[in-house]
Amino acid sequence: MIVTDFLVIGSGISGLNFSLNASKKGKVLIVTKKKIIDSNTNYAQGGIAAVLDKTDNYEKHIEDTLNAGSHHNNKSAVEFMVKKSTTAIHQLIKMGVEFEKDGDKLALAQEGGHQNRRIAYVGDYTGKEIESALVKNVKANKKIIVKEDTFAYELIVENNNCIGAKVIHKNKAINIYAKQTILATGGIGQIFLNTTNPQIATGDGLAMAINAGCKTQDLEFIQFHPTALNKDSNPKFLISEAVRGEGAKIVDKKNNRIMKDKHPMEELAPRDIVSKEIYQQSLHKKIYLDISSEKENELSTRFPKIFKKLQEYGINMSKDLIPITPAAHYICGGVNTDLDGKTNIKNLFAFGEVSYTGVHGANRLASNSLLEALVFSNQIVEALDNKTLKGIKLKKNTDVLRSTNNKKLEEIQKKIKI
Repeated sequence: MIVTDFLVIGSGISGLNFSLNASKKGKVLIVTKKKIIDSNTNYAQGGIAAVLDKTDNYEKHIEDTLNAGSHHNNKSAVEFMVKKSTTAIHQLIKMGVEFEKDGDKLALAQEGGHQNRRIAYVGDYTGKEIESALVKNVKANKKIIVKEDTFAYELIVENNNCIGAKVIHKNKAINIYAKQTILATGGIGQIFLNTTNPQIATGDGLAMAINAGCKTQDLEFIQFHPTALNKDSNPKFLISEAVRGEGAKIVDKKNNRIMKDKHPMEELAPRDIVSKEIYQQSLHKKIYLDISSEKENELSTRFPKIFKKLQEYGINMSKDLIPITPAAHYICGGVNTDLDGKTNIKNLFAFGEVSYTGVHGANRLASNSLLEALVFSNQIVEALDNKTLKGIKLKKNTDVLRSTNNKKLEEIQKKIKI
């Protein structure tokens, strides 16, 4: 049995950021089923959207988010997130994230669905840079403990009050009790044949929440990214939306542009529109991304990770067509929360991709995911009721589950890989 103030399940941007904030109010235990660095955050290439330029404003960012989400969004949640976007970027800079600069200013990229250049980025490995900075800060924090290779499989709920979770660690099932339990478990991409999500994205948090009685919303809205590399791999390698932002065209083998006249923003239309068009065209011919108009040294500098990966497949992105296919990328629905991240179960919070805040609507605007994870994981800490931090009373006969003669543990181990 383990007791802590905060139990955080998941180690992406939202889980790590929450942990750093929560450590100011108590002890934090992070459990992650692989290594701390294994998360969707680490795979994010494009960047993080925010209002950072004088030619941009909150109203434009809000408008773009609503348009991308087919106005199925919770508008108040969108406004809440966007108006905190600028502060969120400066928070990351303070933590040590070194975004690309253009002179003294931040260099900004443009992606699908955005009217303006408003994407702060680090090459084509922004998520990895953010994750690394957060991990560094977490490891330096004495009030945060990280348990890797620890699989959470069930929330402990009594009288609609979450008091922790059951986990498996080193072939033992253990009850972890906490004053606040935080779901930051990411998405569900691995249920699809073609996905950009890492192998850890199997929807564990969502399943636990549903089994515990959490309300969910909009689970049917799965966003497919239009430009995953069309080669056999799991996950599919992502060709960042920023490549189209820098001028790449979507073409067939004869170099006919398939997005021309399909949408006013053409290649930079919202992801659902581009994905549908690529899918329809792919039924009878191969579709490619073409950025051969750009110089090799410029592409290798701007997109070092993508350039190197494509070379492994014998593709020079400054000369060759890049075969692409849509792939499952992000779930827009999730565990229903309010703007403070509270679920309908007391002392259980959810944020990041596992949550439904309403900001994405029917289709997420590019680079709003890292922003949502950061903004709402800040807000949860601000909204915590100090009364809930006074502690929980544990039953004297609380059992610690052990591997010996434990049929339930054996059943679980047969179904999962730790």
